[in-house]
Amino acid sequence: MWGTLGSLARLFHAGRVLAKHGALDPLTTQAFVPAWARSLLSLFILLNAWRKPQTVGDIKPEGLAKALQELGPSYIKLGQFLATRGDLTGDAVRKELRTLQDKLPPFPQDQAIKTLETELGGKWTDHYKSLSDPVAAASIAQVHFAETQKGDQIAVKILRPGIEEAFARDLACFYLAARIAVSVMPSLRRLKPVTVVDTLAQWVKLEMDLRLEAAAACELAENMADDKMFRVPQVDWTRTSRRVLTLERIVGTPLSDLDAVIASGIDLKRLGNHIISTFLVQATRDGFFHGDMHQGNLFVDDQERLCVVDFGIMGRLDRDTRRFLAEILYGFLEKDYDHVAQVHFEAGYVPDSQSKAIFAQALRSVGEPIFGQDSEQISMGRVLTQLFEVTETFGMETQPQLLLLQKTMVTVEGVARDLDPKANIWDAARPVIEDWMRANIGPEARLRHAADQAAEIAQALPRLAEDAHIIARMAGPSGLRYDPDRTRSPGSSALAWFLVGALSFALMALVF
Repeated sequence: MWGTLGSLARLFHAGRVLAKHGALDPLTTQAFVPAWARSLLSLFILLNAWRKPQTVGDIKPEGLAKALQELGPSYIKLGQFLATRGDLTGDAVRKELRTLQDKLPPFPQDQAIKTLETELGGKWTDHYKSLSDPVAAASIAQVHFAETQKGDQIAVKILRPGIEEAFARDLACFYLAARIAVSVMPSLRRLKPVTVVDTLAQWVKLEMDLRLEAAAACELAENMADDKMFRVPQVDWTRTSRRVLTLERIVGTPLSDLDAVIASGIDLKRLGNHIISTFLVQATRDGFFHGDMHQGNLFVDDQERLCVVDFGIMGRLDRDTRRFLAEILYGFLEKDYDHVAQVHFEAGYVPDSQSKAIFAQALRSVGEPIFGQDSEQISMGRVLTQLFEVTETFGMETQPQLLLLQKTMVTVEGVARDLDPKANIWDAARPVIEDWMRANIGPEARLRHAADQAAEIAQALPRLAEDAHIIARMAGPSGLRYDPDRTRSPGSSALAWFLVGALSFALMALVF
């Protein structure tokens, strides 16, 4: 009871901040909000913001971003999460939420040192020769530069004190708000607000354990080891724990300082293309991609390598989703809308009750406008956005893993265009997509897949033969029965050899 009352009090405070910035105004004009609730909201805004709600035409989406920024870490994360869910917020709000700055004042140095000593044991000087003041502070953690006794230059990420408890309190508020919203406005059930909070909670949970971020950095480094122009900082596991992450320090020029990047003399067009192709390689080839590739997380070192930091938000795509992604992008590149439609139906994303021909026509309306335009006007992120809008019309359910991909694609395009305004996104993407198609869908891939299946069958044959022996011995005059003594005797039977022979024939047919 007391927990619920506390959540209600915190929700009331959040409501006042939202009202002050005009973020509640849109709800006073929406038909899906009951009339009595619209009236109550209008009164709440009048009492807490000392103004009447604005008309629809005057509403500006930046009010929500400002309100979330003021409400603090949990609400900033909520806004960043909603920025990946254009299906929930609409395009204008989603774009504004992307501007949320995950920057907060740093917590004191003595608290950082206390965390280090609690997590790593002993005195902080047992682990580090020196420790700088905070160089960056975000909603969940802050970063310090440090040096080891051996002279290695490192970066240390430390969770904010009490951040786990603060997020737990705010998540309880979000759950309460979601349940209230569904009770008051049953039409919101289709947006699954409780499920949205579940996903946010899982996202935050992963970011709260820095060992998981360290593991993500290691996995990305292994996947990209063959790309000598891409660098992931090495993890120092001896100085890493749940609340402390120690990494090799990246020394380079941040892409957020565009003037310095230009002054370095690097080939901006090559760098922009490399950023796009690197992201697509991660997404299509590996199914594991950096989900927060904005300018602040990207650097160029003195060897002109692209360096990436901050591995708290990572995306995963299973093999079927990667195939779906590669084939739809390739289909758009080749203007083969019938094939793109076919892929959607094969994946089960669009119900069979829909017309494939009409769906292909809708896809053409997405693809055709991008051809014949200047390269700087072509956006893969925009194509994905429009694609999801079209597929929603045809009954496609929201695919959360694709939404993070879409958000990251838009971010990556923005970074590339800052470096080279005339960057041709499709030209940069084509080699990666074609390589993936050859490796996974072409004749060589089918032969390799058949060989892999043949190997699996060959490994299973001895066990299948043994099972066949058991089945044959269980078969008596009166039919199949279980007899422990018979199952222990290998024996031989015509049925066993028939099954082995049939499987061998299937194996040869598969390979040849």
